[in-house]
Amino acid sequence: MKTTWLAAGVAVWLSSVVLVMPYAEAGAPASESRRLGLAKDYIAEEQWVRAIAELQVVAADPKEANRDEALFWLAHSEHETGDHAAAIQTIARLERLFPRSRWVRPARSLRVEIAQRLNRDDVLWAVVAPPAPPAPPAPRPATPPVPAATPAPPAPGARPRPGAMPARMAPLAPDSPAALVPGSEYFLPPTPYPPDTDLRIEALSGLLEGHGERVIPLLREIALDGNSPDEARRAILVLARSQRPDARTTVVEVARRGAEPVRLAAIREMGRFEGVGVTAQLMQVYASAPTPRVKRQIVSSLGERADNVSLLHIAKAESDPAVRNTAIVTLGRLPDARVQLRTLYGQAPQESRMAVLAALFTCKDEDELIRIAQTEKEPLLRARARLQLHMLGTPKALKFLEENP
Repeated sequence: MKTTWLAAGVAVWLSSVVLVMPYAEAGAPASESRRLGLAKDYIAEEQWVRAIAELQVVAADPKEANRDEALFWLAHSEHETGDHAAAIQTIARLERLFPRSRWVRPARSLRVEIAQRLNRDDVLWAVVAPPAPPAPPAPRPATPPVPAATPAPPAPGARPRPGAMPARMAPLAPDSPAALVPGSEYFLPPTPYPPDTDLRIEALSGLLEGHGERVIPLLREIALDGNSPDEARRAILVLARSQRPDARTTVVEVARRGAEPVRLAAIREMGRFEGVGVTAQLMQVYASAPTPRVKRQIVSSLGERADNVSLLHIAKAESDPAVRNTAIVTLGRLPDARVQLRTLYGQAPQESRMAVLAALFTCKDEDELIRIAQTEKEPLLRARARLQLHMLGTPKALKFLEENP
């Protein structure tokens, strides 16, 4: 499959987020029947065939109050067995019978996942940019039209010209990335549906590796939209999981100039990038970071990359105490930071020495804590060093405390 991470994300979303999403004008759901409850038990145990048998009965019962939910789980179970055609038909049935149901949205997400699994790029493009609805019929002219000339008969042996395709099957515009092919009408919703950016992002994720030159600008547009931070963060996740250089460049661009919630997501993803140049990019973003919150996220990403040098630079140069202390504490979590922290304790402002003590405790530097407990003139700092030696509980620490009550 093209995007295994998406399949995993959809599975988690289906099992958790969907269950608490707002109910679309349908009110609270009715209590489920015994059969529906049994089917869910089978789903939890991944007994898909048994679940399908129960769900088919529930979905066919006109007295069942939760037929829409049963249809969704039926499509999900059919998909899990590999019967994608049946799942697509069940999704279309759900949309047709219950167009306002809260289960329609996750069902459409499932349809996108199936299209990805079947490599139906034409369907994914249709989700990204749905074909325009057919134009209304032109008004009848006031006067009878002039009869068209009778077409010449085809030459002997020539193939007859095919008739026009139905509206649902009509090709996309000539400049569109893909044209619909026969069978697409089974994938596309039976009626027009409102724009759904989340569905677009899911479809774009399946197209990214094969059509990156077209997809990345679309994801970039979503990621830089300051009015939709939730969708923008999802676009960042898709871009960050691509190995394409232009996708990663877009993540860095958003980290520099996106809306703050989206910047944070982009910086978090940059911390997981591979490559020697990522640290320099993070420090460039740090230099223009507009708020302490953004700076703290950069510190966190540098810690994930185990970048002692950059963290030490921030700990020495940062004027904001909260950011500086975050860098110091993060430094204490990294290997081989003891020498840097020992130097930093003597150079740090008084307000940051508690942070250095916390970092020394994290890296279990009993020797430096003993030195501070012996020589520090500030009573509060000296008491904190002694407390941390008690908490370490090493033989050397306990011996020092016993000999220096």
